[in-house]
Amino acid sequence: MEPRARLLLVLLTGVLLGVLLSFGGGVLAEKAPSPAAAAPVAAVPLSWQDAQLLAEVMQRVHENYVDPVDDHRLVQDALRGLVGGLDEHSAFLDREEYAQLKFSTSGSYAGLGIEVEATDAGVEVARRLPGSPAERAGIEPGDLITAIDGAACGAGDLDSVVTRMRGPVGSSVRLRLRRPPAAALRDVVLQRAEIELPSVAAETVAPGYGFLRITSFTDTTAAEVERAVARLAGHGLSGLVIDLRDNPGGVLEAAAQVADDFLDGGTIVTADGRTADARFRMDAEPGDISGGARITVLVNGGTASAAEILAAALHDNGRATLVGRKTYGKGSVQTILPLADGEAVKLTTSRYQTPRGTSINGIGIVPDTQLAGDAITPAALDPDGGPATLAARDAEVAVALQALRASGRLAAGRGRGAAGF
Repeated sequence: MEPRARLLLVLLTGVLLGVLLSFGGGVLAEKAPSPAAAAPVAAVPLSWQDAQLLAEVMQRVHENYVDPVDDHRLVQDALRGLVGGLDEHSAFLDREEYAQLKFSTSGSYAGLGIEVEATDAGVEVARRLPGSPAERAGIEPGDLITAIDGAACGAGDLDSVVTRMRGPVGSSVRLRLRRPPAAALRDVVLQRAEIELPSVAAETVAPGYGFLRITSFTDTTAAEVERAVARLAGHGLSGLVIDLRDNPGGVLEAAAQVADDFLDGGTIVTADGRTADARFRMDAEPGDISGGARITVLVNGGTASAAEILAAALHDNGRATLVGRKTYGKGSVQTILPLADGEAVKLTTSRYQTPRGTSINGIGIVPDTQLAGDAITPAALDPDGGPATLAARDAEVAVALQALRASGRLAAGRGRGAAGF
């Protein structure tokens, strides 16, 4: 074997052994990512022939590919292929990707409270969050950010712009802004703060009927749901529409807690896997935050993963009816396994079953009331009120509300019949 091939073989074998030695735990349905790597486990044997083959392929690429390629990049790509080839949900995460995953499931971050997008004019403020440092500084949607702390920024560097605006709570950052069509530039100094990323919105859609939209499941979702239902219940709550349309899932424990919030008992979800941690069962405890309000859940083809767990838990326990379109059908659980160097592996470790013992993987959940025609995008909530109610703006919400009212009439009818015997 040539000296370079032998060196690459030694390096690659060491890298692979390092990865295999550094698996440890946290689950996305995903279960929540663990904040730190767990203790190493025993290495998985790698045959000399397989290690040699990998090293030889790396050498051929390194020497013959049309453009120079960094060896580190080759190793990173090899790891992505190693894990990503297992299934569509497993992945190798570099440090930035792992940090982004933790950020997206945390429900909060330290920053300025603005969302930006790349436009032809540059980096444009798309949205500002109420009560945020950006709102207090007078930043408005449509403003262009031209520099951060004196360093120019452009639309082609959006990820860097977002990263530079984040930082420790209490630290300062200076933005240079331009508000079209004016050409004048102005500097504003903002102090970073803890910014909550709401995953829940709610409003009353009719007297006694509430609407709860859950866009994803993060570490704060259950608490948000509990606060929202408490507000709705303050006006009297006989029925509730829970909107899970286009909810891609998120933290499994968050979805299970929301299910528990509306159940007095019963199984929420069970899962099977190869390890002890991958085999689990979650059951509801007594206590219904809605006071027994009837529930209809809106679903569609974008309802996936943890959102399907919630829908199935409420449906299979007889707590809710489902309205909409067949769900996505993701019946697996991914665990985040931190690695020693700050990277991580997202690995499918379990397959879950609904309370009725059904696997929905690749199948989805068929709602009780199926909607025909083209799916519509969930309407934005209007907490300040407007000329049209949510049910008027969103036809699918109107159908769900009608189903709630019908279930109430049926329940009343059964009660009268029983009283006559």
